[in-house]
Amino acid sequence: MFKTIILKRLAFVLPLLILIAIPLQAQDKSKAKKKAGKPVMWESVEIAERDLFYGPGGTEMLPDLSKITFIKEEKSGHNKKYRIRDGSGRVWVAKLGREAKPETAAVRLLWALGYKTEINYLVPKITIPGKGTFEDVRLEARPDEFDRLDEWKWMDNPFVGTNELQGLKIMMVFFKNWDVLDLQNKVVAVKGDNGLEHHYIISDLGATFGSLGNNNLPIFYRLGRSTGNAEDYQQSILIREVENGEVELSYKGKSREVFENIHVKDVRWLYSLISQLSDKQIADAFRAANYPPDEVKTFTEAVKSKIAELKAVATGNFEDGNSTAES
Repeated sequence: MFKTIILKRLAFVLPLLILIAIPLQAQDKSKAKKKAGKPVMWESVEIAERDLFYGPGGTEMLPDLSKITFIKEEKSGHNKKYRIRDGSGRVWVAKLGREAKPETAAVRLLWALGYKTEINYLVPKITIPGKGTFEDVRLEARPDEFDRLDEWKWMDNPFVGTNELQGLKIMMVFFKNWDVLDLQNKVVAVKGDNGLEHHYIISDLGATFGSLGNNNLPIFYRLGRSTGNAEDYQQSILIREVENGEVELSYKGKSREVFENIHVKDVRWLYSLISQLSDKQIADAFRAANYPPDEVKTFTEAVKSKIAELKAVATGNFEDGNSTAES
């Protein structure tokens, strides 16, 4: 009788223990996977040879729009997004709205410098069955071989104090990105030639190439903020002041603490990279985003102007009434 009762209890408890153990095992495997990968944010590349029109996916990853299959609606972020499958079977996240074009250009400029990025393209027109026909849509790849892990934090990551992280911070102000948050960052597990790598990327660069606006006001009153506005971007500046080797960036967006402790040596490192870009490469990044020729010209001139600001700091020639460019 006693044995029967024990067996009955075991029959009830064991399935529960198994159900509890399965997710715990999955968590352990996930943690082990995170530890196994080599963290990579940036690598040295031949900048002059990079094709900024096709970007990180090149011609090989171009979307096949001959057949589009709707998979589901993506719920993250403020912009409407759909997960779709193209004619070749590749999966993409289609992003609609005003952030599609500037994000396409920003990804290409970061990738040109050697930063790890998403793979994206801007398609002028696409019909998504059951959803409609849309113009200027950014398609972001979701390759099967890439495993998207957790977000990474600006203030706590394996690259704190390195050239690449400091350079990335400067590039956020270079782009006038007013949406700098940890939740926009992603760690992507990629199988490289030398084993598993964890790529530290910024997954959302849509709030760029415009004006930061007045962030001293409540969020619903923040006047002057813009995205993908060539004239606003042209009128903005990158560097406010340089004093005793410390650089104050012209930033009024979210997470201002991220942009403290930027120094002349950080600017020198970034300038050594970005100064290698040709006018054509810069223009190609905006052409790829389907901007009209006049806006491509304005954006290109604005990018070159900000590169000139970096040069002034890097060479000790930054002019400001109360600043010095000592390293």
